[in-house]
Amino acid sequence: MTKNKKQKVVIVGGGSAGWMSASALSKLLGKNLEICLIESEEIGRIGVGEATIPPLRVFNQLLGIDEQQFMKTTQATFKLGIEFKNWGKLNDNYIHSFGETGKICWAGEFQHFWVGGLQKGFDAEFGDYCLELQAARAGKFGMSKQNQLNYAYHLDAGLYAEYLTNFAETNGVKRIEGKVTDVTVKDGSGYIESVTLENGDVIEGDLFLDCTGFVGRLIEGALNTGFESYGHLLPCDTAVAVQTEKFGEPRPYTQAMARDCGWQWRIPLQHRVGNGLVYCSRYTSDEEAIASLMSNLESPAINEPKVFKYKTGRRIKQWNKNCIAIGLSSGFVEPVESTAIHLMMSAILRLMRLFPHNEISQANVDEFNNQAKEEMERIRDFIILHYKATERDDTAFWRYCKNMDVPETLAHRMELFKETGRVCITETELFRIDSWTQCMIGQGIVPENYHQIVDMMPEQELGRFLHGLKNNVDKNVEMMPSHQAFIDKYCKASPIG
Repeated sequence: MTKNKKQKVVIVGGGSAGWMSASALSKLLGKNLEICLIESEEIGRIGVGEATIPPLRVFNQLLGIDEQQFMKTTQATFKLGIEFKNWGKLNDNYIHSFGETGKICWAGEFQHFWVGGLQKGFDAEFGDYCLELQAARAGKFGMSKQNQLNYAYHLDAGLYAEYLTNFAETNGVKRIEGKVTDVTVKDGSGYIESVTLENGDVIEGDLFLDCTGFVGRLIEGALNTGFESYGHLLPCDTAVAVQTEKFGEPRPYTQAMARDCGWQWRIPLQHRVGNGLVYCSRYTSDEEAIASLMSNLESPAINEPKVFKYKTGRRIKQWNKNCIAIGLSSGFVEPVESTAIHLMMSAILRLMRLFPHNEISQANVDEFNNQAKEEMERIRDFIILHYKATERDDTAFWRYCKNMDVPETLAHRMELFKETGRVCITETELFRIDSWTQCMIGQGIVPENYHQIVDMMPEQELGRFLHGLKNNVDKNVEMMPSHQAFIDKYCKASPIG
């Protein structure tokens, strides 16, 4: 890269990954860059990443995106968390919400007081002390200075990509229609020099972003970067998705219902519902999976079910030479905690912080890859928890999950929580203490002990403390409008078609 020369960034592949990259780079670094995005209508988009997590709101705010317009355009609803059914054992359910549970003190988090209360006869559920969780259960949503809910969105992934396309093109991104047929790599350096399209056009660039999905056309196809599989830890390898008609008022949460060989999702939008079944092909066939999904829909299907094969794991290097993989080309854990769009966003923000102005520094590349590896492995552990922490042994799939070996980092965290009630996380982890506690308790890992500071409170005082927190949550939920009523007032979308 020549000093002071306008750098050319070539993004190969559209969808959410490509257009999120184009939108952020053009809006925030665009004056120094010439950005083009190559995509083929013939290849199409996966378009099933319809549930998100709260950091997307920060990304949108950074780009100056108006939330109400964004939600109307993408037919979005609000998401306060995920309801898990039949994961820890059959016929159970819990919600992993985006909210904080109870109050913390210097010695430990709220779970210590809750466990202490349990052992002293206060039998309220852990989730009773979380506003977001109780609002989700009640089907309510609201915004006020008093109720600062932590939320995300359910959105139409296709409409989201279209929204970002318009946003990026407004900020100077050039879209090129075409299919990449060849990648030219420089002798000696191994850097990508250009890509050739089916019509013969040659597109040169300084920096290439691979947003080609699972195939990894540049990062793997051209650079042979390598892949670390998580298949032995996350055994599901296939998903089938179908859209259905809108059914009643949309729930303000995603549903994740465990099935015999995997789990089913249900994501309510304003105009329809996204549905799918994630499963392990070693334990069931595609035909059986489709039949299972179609027999468990709440409303009539509006398209044909589509099967997707995938591999869980990560690219050994997310940044290799002058190529950065964004989205599914960089790796995939699985969709149970809606992390796909977050990992795209996280990689884009990391790239902008470590952007290679004028030249590519290997130290910079190594830092990018180290951060990406740590982030992916922490998320991986949290996802594995959902499968490992189960009492189910009614099918071969769940017996495998219950008995499988897990990373030492996860095994230690589970044991530490069970024995002491403590959760020790790093500052950079995506899933915070409330996520870990809600999921571990929800799936049957209840601490055997708690911090001694709880016993310093007289039992009557502990009771008042717990009762007061629960009452406050109940009162705030009572004052909220229904989820549908808030949508109608705040971001009601026009009918499609």
